[in-house]
Amino acid sequence: MKKYILGLLALTAVFACKNEEKEVVEVAITKEYSPIQDQDLENAIIYEANIRQYSPEGTFNEFTKDIPQLKELGVKVIWLMPVFPISEKNRKAEGDLLVEDIKDLKKREKYLGSYYAVADYKKINPDLGTSADLTRLVETAHENGMYVILDWVANHTGWDHTWIKESPDFYTKDGNGEMMHPAGTDWTDTADLNYENRDLWDAMTYAMSFWVTEYNVDGFRCDVAHEVPTEFWHYATAQLQDQKPLFMLAESEKKDLFTQAFDMGYNWEGHHIMNELAQGKTSVEKWDAYMDRNSKNYEKDDILMNFITNHDENSWNGSVKERMGATAETMLALSYMIPGMPLIYSGQEYDMDYRLKFFEKDTIPKTKGKTWELMKKLGALKVNNPALNGGKDAASYKRLKTSDDSSVYAIKREKDGATIFYVANLSNERLSTAVQGLKGKITDALRGGSVDFTEGTSLDLPPYGYRIFTLEK
Repeated sequence: MKKYILGLLALTAVFACKNEEKEVVEVAITKEYSPIQDQDLENAIIYEANIRQYSPEGTFNEFTKDIPQLKELGVKVIWLMPVFPISEKNRKAEGDLLVEDIKDLKKREKYLGSYYAVADYKKINPDLGTSADLTRLVETAHENGMYVILDWVANHTGWDHTWIKESPDFYTKDGNGEMMHPAGTDWTDTADLNYENRDLWDAMTYAMSFWVTEYNVDGFRCDVAHEVPTEFWHYATAQLQDQKPLFMLAESEKKDLFTQAFDMGYNWEGHHIMNELAQGKTSVEKWDAYMDRNSKNYEKDDILMNFITNHDENSWNGSVKERMGATAETMLALSYMIPGMPLIYSGQEYDMDYRLKFFEKDTIPKTKGKTWELMKKLGALKVNNPALNGGKDAASYKRLKTSDDSSVYAIKREKDGATIFYVANLSNERLSTAVQGLKGKITDALRGGSVDFTEGTSLDLPPYGYRIFTLEK
């Protein structure tokens, strides 16, 4: 594995773009550091950090204080929601109102805008902290064996972005020759970028490279990646990866994105089916069909991110409690048990049961309770048991037959001599079910204790109950 030795390094940005000159960027690195590699993804858990809402202060420094304790949850990748200045022009307020529509000047102040309306790709939102603060955050993560990726918004900018005046040809125009927001959306606080202009490709790639050289970030989560031409991602990623190995996450399930550009995409369809299962709107057969389809549609080294919440779901579609109710814990466990990488969204670990405001300050709870303790156990399993490997060399996945297949979901995962079973009752009735293949000296991974299972042994499961077992060698 390539090593990056600590010290003060002078790095030259390698991309030239329209209206910008090459520049020398100094990077302060404080310890020996190894860039992210494929093997790091096998047992990784990703944490989405909403810095604005993470603490009453809403700053990098307050989040940095808590990075060491994220190790308790097995977190290996920290995804920072956009850290850039937010455009003020056309900033959204409430309903269909813009901030400028609100007459009360005091009331205006509470609307902070969307993280995704970027005013400058190479600056930091001063509300979050300083350049030194972000550097300290990344260094602290590296010191704790974690990696940091930035949320990157390549599809559009805010209306205050410098390119609006300096490079108007970078933007999509309507029939009247006017810049427009992304078609088919209500993202009126943003201006759509035109990727038919190849100069934009260079400018965007240069901007991304800045954060690798200046802050030593480890990759990018790319917003609505499928709305940007796949060819651009191939172009940009190839050059970025020349700087150092990076981890690339697409907010998309589009298969073509995995071919060259991205390591991981969103498990959106799986998430929606989880919601339907939790709400009693579908049966286990639909989930089985989905998993079978995935095994055929994706390559073995394609990774999907599994989640029961994220910033979009929480703010717009409801809290975990609202959407999943009594099945929330079962679905959380499922997101760790299936192939892929589980996501924790800020506040989820603290039993947050409400929707965070998107355009305003709204602080998450910080009291450790039931979910924190469960995530510690699930995280330990994910990190330490190769049967839950979910990266480019994932553990095997096998659906097990049960005596109640329409209601009971049972799987077996294996790798390197390790075996894990997950059995869940996804009905509102108590069931006693036999699971084919669940046999041997079995350990309850969450409750402790061992029992000898023989073929046909019945397992009692309460409504929406689940069990996780490991097979002793």
